[in-house]
Amino acid sequence: MDRETRALADSHFRGLGVDVPGVGQAPGRVAFVSEPGAFSYADFVRGFLLPNLPCVFSSAFTQGWGSRRRWVTPAGRPDFDHLLRTYGDVVVPVANCGVQEYNSNPKEHMTLRDYITYWKEYIQAGYSSPRGCLYLKDWHLCRDFPVEDVFTLPVYFSSDWLNEFWDALDVDDYRFVYAGPAGSWSPFHADIFRSFSWSVNVCGRKKWLLFPPGQEEALRDRHGNLPYDVTSPALCDTHLHPRNQLAGPPLEITQEAGEMVFVPSGWHHQQELCAVQEEVSEWRDSMPDWHHHCQVIMRSCSGINFEEFYHFLKVIAEKRLLVLREAAAEDGAGLGFEQAAFDVGRITEVLASLVAHPDFQRVDTSAFSPQPKELLQQLREAVDAAAAP
Repeated sequence: MDRETRALADSHFRGLGVDVPGVGQAPGRVAFVSEPGAFSYADFVRGFLLPNLPCVFSSAFTQGWGSRRRWVTPAGRPDFDHLLRTYGDVVVPVANCGVQEYNSNPKEHMTLRDYITYWKEYIQAGYSSPRGCLYLKDWHLCRDFPVEDVFTLPVYFSSDWLNEFWDALDVDDYRFVYAGPAGSWSPFHADIFRSFSWSVNVCGRKKWLLFPPGQEEALRDRHGNLPYDVTSPALCDTHLHPRNQLAGPPLEITQEAGEMVFVPSGWHHQQELCAVQEEVSEWRDSMPDWHHHCQVIMRSCSGINFEEFYHFLKVIAEKRLLVLREAAAEDGAGLGFEQAAFDVGRITEVLASLVAHPDFQRVDTSAFSPQPKELLQQLREAVDAAAAP
């Protein structure tokens, strides 16, 4: 990130505040970025990250990836032989696309060898099986095989707070492998913590149906539930889905082999706690430690509560403050001074909002180090120093 782009990004977010904008409209078509050499990080920030718009990067951006070289046959199909030799005995999670379990699919675990055997039989039987359509999804291959040359992190996504946080804890990650036959699919959802994401199609073809933030509200049924399948005829039932006619059409993308899709952010963390508090509001006066129980429920629903969210911000803040203290030079391949300064500014705004929140003020922070207000002061001083000419 250069200084001019950072200034533009700072100005953009000052205009928005901390919250994500309201209902958006899907563009008429998705932009296609063809040439890596002609598309800079600044171009990505200006054209897609700040306006929160999706785009597709051509296969030229991933042509050097190890997975594209080794996982695919010359005919463009999955190289089952290579995958079996390399990962055949690895246990992987597999979902059944034909069975609905709430708004998801039930999962089982099997070796990759067994899954590939199923996949071959599924193809031979004309893309059908009495076991249903099974989809390998959420496989943490990069976590379990960290030295494998699977992918190269694109510079556009080098400031990856979620994976930096989990890498620092050395516990988990949000780098997943998905694989499945024709007909495999994922139910309607938003990405983890409503963050942005990016996805590369190593081989085959994938169809996406995207709705901009806010439009999903018109898809809810009369009970407030989001749909499991946005292509279901049930959405035309105005009694069950009274607001469906207010939803615009989705943005449809057909992702070809090697192409990379950027899925914009839809995250607004505060909404989850509000939903939890509303659900259990009738026990507010009778339940001891009601606010604490809301935090427990929020963590079970969204994967994080206020305490962990503070720790998440602290880990990223300390990493960015280190870059600023060392006055690291921009090298074009990773985080530099300007990117770190921009991130510190955003963390400062989010942390200030968190510290001022009455529910966070009820959290026992006595064991936190540094204390939230101390960290906030460090960040504000760093923002002022970074703004100095």
